[in-house]
Amino acid sequence: MASSQETFNKRDKEKKRLKKRQDKEKKQAERKANPQGGGNMIAYVDENGRITDTPPDPSTRKKIDADSIQLGVPKRDTEEVSTVRKGRVEFFNHSKGFGFIKEVDTQEKYFVHVNSLTEEIAENDIVTFEIERSFKGMNAVRVKKV
Repeated sequence: MASSQETFNKRDKEKKRLKKRQDKEKKQAERKANPQGGGNMIAYVDENGRITDTPPDPSTRKKIDADSIQLGVPKRDTEEVSTVRKGRVEFFNHSKGFGFIKEVDTQEKYFVHVNSLTEEIAENDIVTFEIERSFKGMNAVRVKKV
């Protein structure tokens, strides 16, 4: 005679699963029968940004114009900034076609290429120029002798 394939342990686990399912259904039925209104909670935010359960006082309410609220970063005022700078030619190699200009005010050096010249320059010449960003840094462009 063959014995059952179910062991005591399997039967015990199945009984526990069944009991758990019945308990869950029982609790669900109790909740439907006795609603406690847990979904009616209201929270308020006070003037300091903290969450409270008391509503704010209507007498302290301030009127705010929605159009005056600015979202994002404010636009920069367009100021006419003179882009022409003054400097002295520190070094210029005519055979290779490049050099460096040192600005008079900030003492910063800028690279200059022969294609950016409007007229011929030499070392120690005082020049005016504008700067533009390139792949390797700031370059002097539109260079003129003073």
